[in-house]
Amino acid sequence: MNLTSFGRTLVAGEARGELLSAEVGLSFWGGVDPQTGIVIDQHHPLRNRSLAGRVLAIPSGRGSCSGSGVLLELILNDHAPAAIVLCEREEILTLGAMIAEVVFDRSIPVLRVDREVFARLGEYRYARVAGAGLQLLHEPPVDDWQPDQTQHGVSGETSVHLDAIDQAFLSGQHGKAAQIAMRLLLRMAAVQEAEAFMDVSQVHVDGCIYTGPASLRFAEMLVAWGARVRVPTTLNAISVDKRRWRAQGVADDLGNPASALADAYLAMGAEPSFTCAPYLLESAPRFGEQVGWAESNAVVYANSVLGARTMKYPDYLDICMALTGRAPLAGCHRDAGRQATLALDVEMPPEADDSFWPLLGYCCGAICGTEIPLIRGLETSAADPDALKAFGAAFATVAAAPMFHIAGITPEADGQTPERQARIEVSALQQAWEALNTATSPEVGLVSLGNPHFSLSECARLAALVRGRTKSADVALIVTCGRAVFEAASQAGHVAEAEAFGVQFVTDTCWCMLGEPVIPPAVRTLMTNSSKYAHYAPGLVGRGVRFGSMAACVEAACSGRAPQEPPAWLL
Repeated sequence: MNLTSFGRTLVAGEARGELLSAEVGLSFWGGVDPQTGIVIDQHHPLRNRSLAGRVLAIPSGRGSCSGSGVLLELILNDHAPAAIVLCEREEILTLGAMIAEVVFDRSIPVLRVDREVFARLGEYRYARVAGAGLQLLHEPPVDDWQPDQTQHGVSGETSVHLDAIDQAFLSGQHGKAAQIAMRLLLRMAAVQEAEAFMDVSQVHVDGCIYTGPASLRFAEMLVAWGARVRVPTTLNAISVDKRRWRAQGVADDLGNPASALADAYLAMGAEPSFTCAPYLLESAPRFGEQVGWAESNAVVYANSVLGARTMKYPDYLDICMALTGRAPLAGCHRDAGRQATLALDVEMPPEADDSFWPLLGYCCGAICGTEIPLIRGLETSAADPDALKAFGAAFATVAAAPMFHIAGITPEADGQTPERQARIEVSALQQAWEALNTATSPEVGLVSLGNPHFSLSECARLAALVRGRTKSADVALIVTCGRAVFEAASQAGHVAEAEAFGVQFVTDTCWCMLGEPVIPPAVRTLMTNSSKYAHYAPGLVGRGVRFGSMAACVEAACSGRAPQEPPAWLL
């Protein structure tokens, strides 16, 4: 028997197709090939399945803010899902569909349904969406369907108060680019159920990552419409080392458009920071500062560690905020949106090394989904900024939540009293280690460090670890970092010491964008201390991965082999 229900329309439209569902959120960036629509996340239950033409049902997006860009590419190249059905709050994929509709007159419907309805999706093989209506079927639909929506016309529109400046943007007084930006912000404000807009003091743009032709078309259209940023705006890591990509052997068909995309954002007035760790810059926001940041690890760090306030903004909404200096007053911008709803009790094993933090972040993110956690039990761990950076990046890779609290460590953890609680045992860390170590061979051809970008203190630590050591000629060791950190590390002598060992430094880009020939074609297995990259690399670059501490990575660079057993502290 077919099932008909109604939900909340996030992006209107009609579609039908085979139903493809999963109970786990999906990051389109790093999880879906933007040219084919095939799921490349090898840790996801839908791995190797094609989304093209199917009704995709997932609880929410997760992971990277760049998922909006991937969905836009898929819509414009006809490899997108026919529709997307969600049951949690979701803005990243929704924004990708909105951009396609507002800017390119192409789109797909996005519908949010109740959890009770979502829980029954596995009983059906086909689905169709019409406005707020969802029909689930056992056989392919053969007739037209126009559900009675008179009592269910939830279109995502809400009443948002507009200040004079907002009205001026919408009316076109500040140019077409700002007008389009405000229209998109208004659509997103409705999704977020915001009642008003607010000023932001700065923006970090993640949309400068080249996902395909659509990302460049969008940016160059904004430039042609006279776009100029109104607040200080930093740029995320881009898809190539802008100053050296030709010398690195990167092909013109990637290097030219990726560089042109960066140039478009520079033409709008953004700063050439080119880092996925803007919290390492001197311009990092202060506690309580309202900002508009994209890039998943940066958002989580800003909210959780710095105590600044930002939503997990999708790519392309970031530049909309930069062009207007405005953002919806919702979510983590408000006190109520920063409260923990789940307590996670953990215990740091004795003698744990620095790989503990990315492993724990990976476990916490997988449990939390959209919920903000309070992690308890680490009060005496003396976690430093690098540990919190590694934890946050891992957390953001598999969670949709925009922040976390760690009791006794992060600035807003005191006073958090979530009602629900769970415990993370050492066995969960062991399972995460096994999931991230996908390579069957111990032989390592590349050591990958700097995801997120290396800090100055990490450069110093690496220099100390390689001092007096000899790297294997068969192993490349590559570090990615931002320009500002590279200059500071050079002045401090860390770069020269590391390069004497054989370390290569790459700036402007990051591991989630790097491929051959920067990754040597002959390399079959890489080793990293980043659980973020260990998660994404099998799908992004088709290599097996070994995961471990920074010291273990240096040992692998010297010996050409990674340990096949977990570290002693994890046993």
